[in-house]
Amino acid sequence: MREYYNGLPNLCGSEGTVEETVCAGRNRPVFLDESGIDFDSARGCCAIALHMHQPLIPAGGPGRGSAMRYEPLVGNLQFMQESPYEEDRHNAEVFRRCYKRMGEFIPRLAGEGLNPRIMIDYTGTLLHGLRQMAAHDVIDSFMTLTCDPHYRRCVEWLGTTWGHAVAPSTPPLDYRMHIRAWQHHFCAIFGKEALARVRGFVPTELALPNHPDTAYDLVKSVRDCGYLYIIVQEHSVERPEDGWGSQWLHIPNRLVCRNSAGEETAIICLIKTQGSDTKLIAQMQPYDEAYSQNRWDYAGRKILPMVTQISDGENGHVMMDEFPSKYFQVVREASWTDVPLVNAAEYVEYLFASGWKEEDFPVVQPIGQKRIWDRFKPGEGAERLNRTIHELRGEDPRFHTEGGSWTSNVSWLYGYDNVVGLMQTASALFYEKALKGGVPTWEHRYRNALFHLLAAQSSCFRYWGQGRWTDYGVEISRRAIEILKHDF
Repeated sequence: MREYYNGLPNLCGSEGTVEETVCAGRNRPVFLDESGIDFDSARGCCAIALHMHQPLIPAGGPGRGSAMRYEPLVGNLQFMQESPYEEDRHNAEVFRRCYKRMGEFIPRLAGEGLNPRIMIDYTGTLLHGLRQMAAHDVIDSFMTLTCDPHYRRCVEWLGTTWGHAVAPSTPPLDYRMHIRAWQHHFCAIFGKEALARVRGFVPTELALPNHPDTAYDLVKSVRDCGYLYIIVQEHSVERPEDGWGSQWLHIPNRLVCRNSAGEETAIICLIKTQGSDTKLIAQMQPYDEAYSQNRWDYAGRKILPMVTQISDGENGHVMMDEFPSKYFQVVREASWTDVPLVNAAEYVEYLFASGWKEEDFPVVQPIGQKRIWDRFKPGEGAERLNRTIHELRGEDPRFHTEGGSWTSNVSWLYGYDNVVGLMQTASALFYEKALKGGVPTWEHRYRNALFHLLAAQSSCFRYWGQGRWTDYGVEISRRAIEILKHDF
């Protein structure tokens, strides 16, 4: 698979190859046989993940007025690097260093005879932006880690959405295209064997919708695209029986979602506990928590607990400056002990190899759904479901179906009508012109329209309030609409 076609990243056109690749790795362990971790002797463990993202924006930046429409799309990191402001340029260099450094840390630690671990999540827009600004060394730093059998056990790539799209405000079909586009792009860079080893999925902003139909579509898409597990935020799920949070935060849970038609799907979920994310990882607090653990009694057996945490890998002083030394310290302390650092996939594979099954784990559902199921039975249809949700909102203004994410005080819909409206228009046009129109996915016009549609759906354009970032989202959506109107 080629990485670029006519200047556009490989987002589509090889659906059969991608499907075959992820299916080939679905039912076999890909980490456990070469792990080197003595799981049977472990009493606790922890897994940490670093999330990396930069959106695509018009190259000229803010305040360009109508001139913005003529600017090429570039990664925000490139915009920062070329900014006239010294602070932007300084931050760009620091961010770039953060994007590259794990590719240097892991070989160094492994070369000391240690057994380091890290999970990483890079969006497609960041990977494309790095290529576009000729930061090939950043991506190359991960090539050996990802493909070399001597190092690949140490790094687990996590799948995500290509354009950093949030599920509660992204049409389900588009969300699935984000997942597949990321798989295409990753496979084109690192190869099919590397893609077959990507077993976990991170929803953008850890946003888990709680509208039954949207949540069902999300989990079904993740499962259909070959993923073994999903990472969720602690306060975004609840127990079906009483609506309280899960009491089993450090073992796998089973996320079960039902829709208005009565269909059901499920996937293993690993629960990221609450807290100041970057500070927790920068200071390697998950290891301290894991060190205090012993095997848990669950379902009449002993089970190994795993503390799970994910944060931005570059934002903030603690991640930029404090994380490296603490990470080195903990890897040196934890390697070959009974409290190892692990990657989530090898942990789940170990549990399966020990006789645990997905159906054995405690069940959770998206937050707030108990209140819906108390009044609505799956199978009663979308119209009855919408009436139920309307009734609940009328009784409690705080009730909503945007679900939960890493932050509970940000809406991805309200206050962003100008952005969301154009996103929905672009999405509807793409469905009508490209999908329903039967345009081959390998055609340039299809790939070009998809590229702009997915780039426009970044959560960055609905996070900071009205202003510069919403202007970017409006402009990229406008471009997607124009392409779909004129090229199809």
